[in-house]
Amino acid sequence: MKLLRYGPVGAEKPGVLDENGNVRDLSGVVGDIAGDVLSEEGLARLRGLDLAGLPVIEGNPRIGACVGHVGKFICIGLNYADHAAESGMELPAEPVIFFKATSAIVGPNDTVEIPRGSVKTDWEVELGVVIGKEAKYVSEAEALDHVAGYCVVNDLSERDFQLHRSGQWVKGKSADTFGPIGPWLVTRDEIADPQNLPMYLEVNGHRYQDGSTNTMHFGVATVISHLSHFMSLQPGDVISTGTPPGVGMGQNPQTYLQPGDKMELGIEGLGVQRQNVVQG
Repeated sequence: MKLLRYGPVGAEKPGVLDENGNVRDLSGVVGDIAGDVLSEEGLARLRGLDLAGLPVIEGNPRIGACVGHVGKFICIGLNYADHAAESGMELPAEPVIFFKATSAIVGPNDTVEIPRGSVKTDWEVELGVVIGKEAKYVSEAEALDHVAGYCVVNDLSERDFQLHRSGQWVKGKSADTFGPIGPWLVTRDEIADPQNLPMYLEVNGHRYQDGSTNTMHFGVATVISHLSHFMSLQPGDVISTGTPPGVGMGQNPQTYLQPGDKMELGIEGLGVQRQNVVQG
């Protein structure tokens, strides 16, 4: 299934994409794409629905973030061997963990705002993992059983804030609009191998990132298991698993987002995001 949330900011309703690409309303069945709806039982209930009997949403509604009420927005840094190389950094012995503020989360096609004082706003296409069942001290072998599904994430970053403003990376990762998620939450049964997904990102039609999850240093199962030994993972938590090479910081000369730029990014099977960039 491809689950989604549609409607105005703060008033999104749950929906599902049918086989013809129509958005069907789920608000008569569930309150949101969140919490227990993401459990195995909750997803099984949705799979049992006759989608043809659900109302079709007409027109072109705004698509919101595909998960509501996100408790934790966890990111993994330097998790692609080729991205670490372009950054001039050594591959870590263990996953590098940082957080983005959940207030950064927006829809996949919402406008991205360059924060005040920014000089190095950058892009990062990433595979997002949405937790569906509590994970605490889980093994790698059982880790994927705790996944509800996958989605596209743009882990936007302000590199000067991130690297030169002291403290943790969260300063450069958490500006409003720095966490587009979606368009769909694609349930894990549709993704045969999360470690073999082509991904790309373009700015103004130029392809900067053209990679695959097969160059991850730590795979999805390893990341989930590792995180679960430091914190419990709850339904609706989102893990952004790192980016392939081609970020603006890695260009020669370095290239960063400017007002008026247009981004497009996608992951095979998970959909496409399109964002206009403005000055915040």
